Amino acid sequence: MSGAPRSGRRLSGKVVIATHNAGKLAEMRTLLAPFGIDAVSAGELGLPEPEETGTMFAENAAIKAQAAAAAAGLPAFADDSGLCVDALDGAPGIFSARWAGPAKDFAGAMARIASELDGRGATDRRAHFVSALVLAWPDGHTELFEGRVFGDLVEPRGSAGFGYDPIFRPDGHDRTFGEMTADEKHGIDWLKGEGLSHRARAFVALSRACLAPAR
Repeated sequence: MSGAPRSGRRLSGKVVIATHNAGKLAEMRTLLAPFGIDAVSAGELGLPEPEETGTMFAENAAIKAQAAAAAAGLPAFADDSGLCVDALDGAPGIFSARWAGPAKDFAGAMARIASELDGRGATDRRAHFVSALVLAWPDGHTELFEGRVFGDLVEPRGSAGFGYDPIFRPDGHDRTFGEMTADEKHGIDWLKGEGLSHRARAFVALSRACLAPAR
């Protein structure tokens, strides 16, 4: 994420984080902390979860952000993210959360990935995470930022993070996201404008365009 930042509409004051996912909420609040943004979640406001009918991460993120902004009358941002496995033709992709089911059983979802890879006799364990962050304002204006991180799938290791973190080992690292602290997983270098995780990379781009410089 080096180079000149894109110019976007500046964000300040209060913002809605359009998620009911506790893991995402914790990460978003951590990322926003240096910018003095007062963040409240859609869940805390009692906002319903809109149906995600998009066919791409960016479309689903926009659906969530725009619904929250319209309902709360505040700027809102939403993340839609997932794990894309090369040997599974990009699955689970936008269905990453749905593979875990209503009970958010990601241990079961990770076991399903292993089973489907074995069923195909696949030896390729390459995968990547994608994060699409959309900022939406009540007047309909939106900003989109995307981040990706590539790596390999391994046997589940670690209990930090959430979702598929225990099976994903990013390129250049010996540990999975599930074995890293939040700061290590984000891997943000504000001076270089770089991050490690998919969500951190998308957020660095967002922050450079729409937030005041980190302190």
